[in-house]
Amino acid sequence: MGQIISIMNQKGGVGKTTTAINVAACLARAGRKVLLMDLDPQCNATSGLNQKSLSAHPLVADVSWSSAVISTKIPNFFLLPGCRSYRQVLKLHDGSTIPSEKLQEMLTGVLNSFDYVLLDLPPAVSPLSETAVMMASLVLIPIQCEFYAMDGVVKMTSMIPADKWFSCGILMTMADVTLELTKEVESEIREHFGDIVYQTFIPRDVSIAEAAGYGVPVIEYAPRSRSARAYIELTMEILENEQEE
Repeated sequence: MGQIISIMNQKGGVGKTTTAINVAACLARAGRKVLLMDLDPQCNATSGLNQKSLSAHPLVADVSWSSAVISTKIPNFFLLPGCRSYRQVLKLHDGSTIPSEKLQEMLTGVLNSFDYVLLDLPPAVSPLSETAVMMASLVLIPIQCEFYAMDGVVKMTSMIPADKWFSCGILMTMADVTLELTKEVESEIREHFGDIVYQTFIPRDVSIAEAAGYGVPVIEYAPRSRSARAYIELTMEILENEQEE
């Protein structure tokens, strides 16, 4: 049975989609069969892999997930593109429980075909995101190393049940180790959340933006860059934690 990784934060611009794409790519390179589901209306994961968005989404339309899934340029890495259709997006995120029920049903079927299913979720609370949390083996929460980083994580507690926190992993992103602020934020986050904070952090790196512009993961665009090495190390942590459980 496959594992579900739900990647989320109520605050945008924290490296959520970049993390989704690169962790998926690293898992695929490690020999796992991976599906990335773009559930964010902005469809950044879809465009970040140089793919076209869907006109009809399996969660709200009479479309099978298997017919909507496409392969990427990376072996073992598959994508369920996002949907830009305004009407479709409204149905997906208007608070209706129907998409969340279909997500639960779809994930149950998908897990038989993939080792990992990564969900790139929108920065909003909805029945859909609540279902994604409840079904996740890992809830991955990227936070930017900035002054208000703690606020973003604390807000997540409003939608993550206490008994699911042991399944969470906090990832610090856009870190500049030359800044004293970064060190202060890291210290505060680690002191407050302890073992669920990953040892790996993602550095601020221009290669990430350049890779997105070319529609490829940074581990493919600049495999020797600091950010690529960091995502590889993060993925190793995820795999090691899985083996320990």
